[in-house]
Amino acid sequence: MDAIVLEGVWKYFGDYPAIRNVSFHLGSGQCLALIGRNGAGKTTLLRMLGGFSRPAKGEVKISGGSPRDTATRRSIGIIGHGISVYDELSAMENLQLFAKIYGLSDVDSRAGRLLDRVGLGRVKDGLVREFSRGMRQRLAIARTFIHEPSVLLLDEPFTSLDDRAIAVLQSLLSEAAQRGASIVMSTHQLREAMELATQVILLERGQLVFEGPRTNEMIEDPSWVYTHYGEKS
Repeated sequence: MDAIVLEGVWKYFGDYPAIRNVSFHLGSGQCLALIGRNGAGKTTLLRMLGGFSRPAKGEVKISGGSPRDTATRRSIGIIGHGISVYDELSAMENLQLFAKIYGLSDVDSRAGRLLDRVGLGRVKDGLVREFSRGMRQRLAIARTFIHEPSVLLLDEPFTSLDDRAIAVLQSLLSEAAQRGASIVMSTHQLREAMELATQVILLERGQLVFEGPRTNEMIEDPSWVYTHYGEKS
């Protein structure tokens, strides 16, 4: 069974069709680079996959269930435009809270390992409101992986990260794929995306204009899909 299934999905904002009859399937252990220019519909699509928004038509399934079901949502890890960590808690307290919400055992050691992994171990007791944007993004990454989700939905995950933090995130994503997690990643940082992707989709004005496996050409020239399938200006 495919981990992620979209069939004939439409989404309207008023009369405007932001997503137009999009269908794709993604298997376990696959990583999808969801690319497209600003306003193409990438975030709208990710919000439907995460259960934050309902399609007007069509069907969205995550591991065979609705992404709005509680059990299904517990299997999803999300990095979005909003960093979604608590400013008045420390980094460690943030991860302890999320670990407890997911009913995890071995909370302190699990949180400590992740904070070390993302480079926040030395400031684990510092209040998040004192962190830089990049530090907060690294904490959001640790929060996303705390429960080892089977589906990862990432909207511009490399934003505000330095080269070292990007390498850490790529490593975490690669390890997640190896253990069978399915990843959908929307980003304008094409080189990093193509290094991880097994599949690529290009959206334009809410329509799927390219879907296929990531090829060597796309690694050598990350803009290859835009050049060959994108709208000509």
